[in-house]
Amino acid sequence: NMFFFPKVRRQLKAEVAAQFDAFAATGLTLDHVNTHKHFHLHPTIASTILKVGKRYGLRAMRVPLEPHDVLRKADPHAKLPSALATAPWAMLSRARLRVAGMRVPDAVFGLAWSGAMTSGRVLGLIENLPDGLSELYLHPATGPYPGSAPGYRYADELAALIAPRVVEAARNSAISKGGFADF
Repeated sequence: NMFFFPKVRRQLKAEVAAQFDAFAATGLTLDHVNTHKHFHLHPTIASTILKVGKRYGLRAMRVPLEPHDVLRKADPHAKLPSALATAPWAMLSRARLRVAGMRVPDAVFGLAWSGAMTSGRVLGLIENLPDGLSELYLHPATGPYPGSAPGYRYADELAALIAPRVVEAARNSAISKGGFADF
């Protein structure tokens, strides 16, 4: 465990700083942080990201808490993965991040159906979003690309975002739309 090894924690800090440096070099505005496969749920990694990230203007982080009751309303026939292994860590992480002053969504949608968000699912989510701040995320693209995830339906996710029914539902809802920095 990296918590017990100072050398490993130093390597972690150097890697996190290198990632923030690489992003800063793009000139893009830092909107939020999330990590591949949500490694930032690990308390030592989360603490390091917070410490280093604040120097780069970090104000928000994704916490993968996806309410299954909303997913069932959005697509009653979909098989849902268990979140038993990650939910306790995610809840702890959300509490720690909020105490640290980070903006954290109350719910995140796109985990269970990563790479498979259809217009029906997006529409179902729009119609059933819980109160509070929710993040809906997709991986829209015109098709696979070098390094793309096998099995992800990128073009379907793009089509879901621009489907007339979805656009109309989003437009007619009371939902505030934007990126993390907008909230």
